[in-house]
Amino acid sequence: MDEFSLGTLFFALVVILILSGFFSSSETSMMAINRHRLNHLVRKGHRGAKLTSKLLAKTDKLLGSILFGNTLLNVAAATLTEIIILRLFGHDNNTALVAGTLTITFIILVFSEIMPKVIAASHPERVALTASYALSFFIKLFYPVVFIATSIVRGALSLLRIKVQTDHSTQKVSLEEVRMLVLEAEQFLPQRHQKMLLNLVDLERVVVDDVMVPRNQIEALDLNADTEVLKQQLATCHHTLLPVYQDALDNIVGILHVRKTLALLQQESFCAEDLKALLLEPYFIPADTTLLTQLQHFQERHLRLGLIVDEYGELLGLVTLENILEEIVGDFTTQSPAQTGKFFRQEDGSLFIEGSTLLRDLNRKMGLHFPLDGAKTLNGLILEHLEDIPEAGTSLKISGYPIEIMQTQDRVVKVARIFVVPAHKPD
Repeated sequence: MDEFSLGTLFFALVVILILSGFFSSSETSMMAINRHRLNHLVRKGHRGAKLTSKLLAKTDKLLGSILFGNTLLNVAAATLTEIIILRLFGHDNNTALVAGTLTITFIILVFSEIMPKVIAASHPERVALTASYALSFFIKLFYPVVFIATSIVRGALSLLRIKVQTDHSTQKVSLEEVRMLVLEAEQFLPQRHQKMLLNLVDLERVVVDDVMVPRNQIEALDLNADTEVLKQQLATCHHTLLPVYQDALDNIVGILHVRKTLALLQQESFCAEDLKALLLEPYFIPADTTLLTQLQHFQERHLRLGLIVDEYGELLGLVTLENILEEIVGDFTTQSPAQTGKFFRQEDGSLFIEGSTLLRDLNRKMGLHFPLDGAKTLNGLILEHLEDIPEAGTSLKISGYPIEIMQTQDRVVKVARIFVVPAHKPD
């Protein structure tokens, strides 16, 4: 090294420290880059993103090359520092040698490790996409050494029976991770759009009997009813599609499209037999079918209404395409009288609620926090909690909400009063 001047040695040391900082920042940026954003850029044809994705597909080679380059440069910096100190202070000055070693260690720590990594962690995409071009060259340059090192590592891990995934580009995202991504994007999305996306994610977890119209609220036609009764019901019904049964609601014989009966209603010879020719085949759905699956089935079958049955084939209720869409976008403005008037807010802030109200509707519309893993309706939740049929005037507390039974009828809670505490959160 005697043929090199001190100026040349100092210049070489600065270059080494800069290259060491490059490897440090590259390592951090490659590990911190958003994979979903990277995949988006790859699909758009970004050259740097394609190269980065290719490098990340072989993490062992990437990290091996970065660590080898970084280690080699740090050792070279320490060796070059020792040579400079010996040239400046001679071979007998141990104090200067120790001071130089501590100084170069501090410089490497601050300027070649901490600062580059902080910058890379703050701007991982910009650093990684730019560094990928140089890294691809160094991976080829260091290939022989890295190949031997990674082979030894793989052999040692194999003996320890540790499986290592080197390709992280195919990692799947769970529904909970998707939900967290939507929640974290709050500053980029309007609140209504964010809520719709969260509802869409939840379609995989919510089943049809969570949103169904209960059996006792189904508007249906009895073919055995008098002709005048049928005419009156058809003229005043609030739905386009009506289930049709004979004698008992469990005996569904078909689905009637009300618009197709308009011409029949004008005929004096109108009778129940005329309706039979217009009936569509009923479509039955298991109660544990998820909303997402059912939405796909509606689309494939070109249907808008399905009848929900339990494991014994008993009719539980019905679900429509509108019910599922409301879970995504919220309630529509047009509702039948049977679906309105379930919430009555009093002057003191309490709520008069019909017992048949779905707990999901209560939570969504009123901002309450009742559990959804058991009973589906307010009546069912109260009966499940009390394990008995309550009388009017009975009071209880569920999920931190005081509830008073206002009216019971036919072994069910018809009306209950809920006292809502402002800004309440369940324990």
